[in-house]
Amino acid sequence: MPAHRRDGFLLAGTCFLIGITFGVFADSSGLGVIQASALSILTFTGASQFALVSVVAGGGTSIAAVGGALLIGTRNGLYGPSVAPLLQGGPLRRALSAQFVIDETAAMAAAQDDPVMAREAFWTTGLWLFVFWNVGTVLGVLTGSALDNPGALGLDAAFPAAFVALLVPHLRTRAGQVTALLGGAIALVSVPLTVAGVPMLLAALAVPVGLVIRRREAS
Repeated sequence: MPAHRRDGFLLAGTCFLIGITFGVFADSSGLGVIQASALSILTFTGASQFALVSVVAGGGTSIAAVGGALLIGTRNGLYGPSVAPLLQGGPLRRALSAQFVIDETAAMAAAQDDPVMAREAFWTTGLWLFVFWNVGTVLGVLTGSALDNPGALGLDAAFPAAFVALLVPHLRTRAGQVTALLGGAIALVSVPLTVAGVPMLLAALAVPVGLVIRRREAS
């Protein structure tokens, strides 16, 4: 199996754990299998789904839940310019393809130098992830309803694991390695000095450095 297809499958498999986490969380928030599955099939973007369920669990209104989910989901539109050339076919097919424009597929496609490989990485990741995510959602709801303390499963580690998996394809290049090391160093230094969440934002300052290195290598 080509590396870009294998990486896409492994990344999708990692997200299976997050799908289970979402199912457990949805069950603890009062959603059933049909409701949770509808969110996973129709929304299919984890951050927005977790945001919506979080608002519901906290007693928020439907308008607040949907509004928050939509706001977070708008980031996927930023991937459009880089992913659009990969989506072939007529308007209807391209509209259906947009359902798969998410963090993971955009990251896998961007890691490829060849357009054909980028398209294969996009679809391999997207289709497998759709299957794993939805199966995981169902298992999570069923598992959550059978447990007194779902938090004992330690599924909160699934999110960090998935983001690490997103980095793997980029670590094959010098630009990716420098970005990862610099971002990690920034986060490590800022953790004891800032509040939660800020170290991750500061680590993004390493991205421009990686882009400069990548452009120099390409020239």
